[in-house]
Amino acid sequence: MAAPSRHCLLLIGALGVFALDRFAQGQKNRTLIFTKENTIRNCSCSADIRDCDYSLANLMCSCKTVLPFAVERTSYNGHLTIWFTDTTALGRLLNFTLVRDLKLSLCSSNTLPTEYLAICGLERLRINSEAKHPFPEQSLLIHSSGDCDSKEKPESLGWQTCMYIAFLDMALFNRDSSLKSYSIEDIASIANDFPDFSYFKTFPVSSNKSYVVTVIY
Repeated sequence: MAAPSRHCLLLIGALGVFALDRFAQGQKNRTLIFTKENTIRNCSCSADIRDCDYSLANLMCSCKTVLPFAVERTSYNGHLTIWFTDTTALGRLLNFTLVRDLKLSLCSSNTLPTEYLAICGLERLRINSEAKHPFPEQSLLIHSSGDCDSKEKPESLGWQTCMYIAFLDMALFNRDSSLKSYSIEDIASIANDFPDFSYFKTFPVSSNKSYVVTVIY
């Protein structure tokens, strides 16, 4: 039997590298952040963890403790899951943060106030309030990455360049109704058009572009 040609060996090697690369992409870790007893745990998990199972997360994921006052504004281009019990810590984690794919799980029966979180670039939202209501997980597609300007690279997006802003009403976790949203395009001034969101008056938002604002409730 003839030995494989050099061309065949190169092709097999290339296919092997491609397969390994695809496998590695499929194995990308997921970011899980949970708040409990005034502490924040930031975890990298190789698999989905059952919602609000703190012991399993500490066992199966690589986690580190972050002090609440040390939380820095950052961006998440991949999937982010947050387990929370109140809106204070959640606000520190999410307000004015770039998140594309977000899941929020309420891990207590607390009644949440009507507070709005402002999230940049949110494309998909999932919520789970099973701790409060026996309601199945809900999912909402807000917009797709294809809607964005192709010249804007995900890693360069920030509040100065973000075109899509989502306002998330935290009181939606008190209700057992379906997740809803509406969007308003061509918003020139968020501070003027949404005066109730006073924090935009002190945060640097560009005034020379228009925004698409989505309210989720």
